[in-house]
Amino acid sequence: MTHFVTNELRARLIEGVHTAGREVLAIYAQDFAVETKDDASPLTEADMVSHHALVALLERWAPGVPVLSEESGEIPFETRQGWERYWLIDPLDGTKEFINKNGEFTLNVALVEQGVPVFGIVHAPVLHTTWVGLVGGEAFKVKRGIYSQVRVRELPDPDVEPWKVVGSRRHGAETFEAFCAALPHHERVSMGSSIKLCLVAEGAADLYPRLAPTSEWDTAAAQAVVTAAGGEVLDANTLEPLRCNRQDSVLNPWFIACGQRDERWERALRASLPGS
Repeated sequence: MTHFVTNELRARLIEGVHTAGREVLAIYAQDFAVETKDDASPLTEADMVSHHALVALLERWAPGVPVLSEESGEIPFETRQGWERYWLIDPLDGTKEFINKNGEFTLNVALVEQGVPVFGIVHAPVLHTTWVGLVGGEAFKVKRGIYSQVRVRELPDPDVEPWKVVGSRRHGAETFEAFCAALPHHERVSMGSSIKLCLVAEGAADLYPRLAPTSEWDTAAAQAVVTAAGGEVLDANTLEPLRCNRQDSVLNPWFIACGQRDERWERALRASLPGS
């Protein structure tokens, strides 16, 4: 879909994201202060260190392409709506996981073209794992230097093998419970940050319903990985693919990531949504 991301650019960006990840890990290993942003979400020194490192990386290797970061301050939609191509980054996705030191946080870098996330890097420094996806190209994982292609798995017969449903540790529990109650036989996995989407991409999970608020920078990079791996990230109400930069707000609708469409989970999803 995009010829903008060459193999060389991809390699430079992965290397740079790994470097930023090492800077984040150095802070993670220490005691660090936690501030509170205007929206009551937490902010640490690592968020800002990663932000500056990633912005500098993108400005070096992809000059002239706008960058929107969670920590860059508000850019008005009047400006953003003219962007046909831009970088969308979350310097530290899962700040609460970072603070709680459970390792389930990521650095997320996405390229968005005409509202579609077409390339993504999701790096989990503590797990020594990076997921990379180029829509129309390949999706792969690098774990401790070992490269492997990733692909969503075919949805199994739940009477033979349970579906695997991944959920948030913290958000949307009531609706998630209603969704799961209407599913066939399944197992649940709890995980933090955008790692949940990557589990769908690599076939370790079948479904990730996010029935609670998120922002576009939380999901864009991992959405590109899921899409490149053969899956989809869909608006929970319309079952249309998530899109970025379509409105003033950067909030996503509720969504579901899936390896494969199936009427059984679609029916469960419809039944669990408010007003159904």
